[in-house]
Amino acid sequence: MAEETSKYDDRDLVARLRNPSTCRDAFGEVIRLYTEPLYRQIRRMVVSHDDANDLLQNTFLKAWQSIENFRGEAKLSTWLHKIAINESVSFLERERKRLNLSIDDEESHLINQIEADTYVDGDALARKLREAIASLPEKQRLVFNMRFYDEMKYEQISEILGTSVGALKASYHLAAKKIQQYFDEHD
Repeated sequence: MAEETSKYDDRDLVARLRNPSTCRDAFGEVIRLYTEPLYRQIRRMVVSHDDANDLLQNTFLKAWQSIENFRGEAKLSTWLHKIAINESVSFLERERKRLNLSIDDEESHLINQIEADTYVDGDALARKLREAIASLPEKQRLVFNMRFYDEMKYEQISEILGTSVGALKASYHLAAKKIQQYFDEHD
C-alpha cells in the first residue's frame, strides 16, 4: 500500500511540476523532499561539504531546467539521483584533471580530504569506514554507498546507473570484500 501511495504522490507531484500555475510550489516540495537524501548521496562521493552543496544546487537547477523532459518512466527520486550522480561523477573527473591526479592518486587525495574534514563528527571507526570506502574504485564506491547507506534496491540502482542487477551485486560484493581487507590491513 505504501508503494501505491508513493507512486500516486509521485504522479501528482510530477503533474503539478508540469502545470505552469503550480510548478514553482511543486518544485519547492521537490527541494524539501529530496535535499537531504541527494546531499548525502553527493557528499559520500565528493567528500567536501562545500562541493556537495554546489553539486546539490546544480542538481536542482538541472532538474528544474529539464522537468519537461521527465517522462515519468522511472520514479522522480530515481531521476533526481541519476542527475546528482552524473553531476558528481563529472565533478570528480574535472577535479582529477584539475589536480592532475591519476585514478590511483585519487584514493589518497580522497582519504586526505576525509582526514581534514571539519564538517563530520564521528568516531575513529566511522572515519576509518569512510576512508575504506574512499579507497574503492568509483563505480564500486557508488554502488556500495547506494546499497549500504541509502538502502536502495538493486533494481533502483540499476535504473540509476544503467547497469545490470547481476553486475551490481558482484560490484557490491567486491566492494564489501575490499572494505573488509582495508580494515584488516589498517588495524
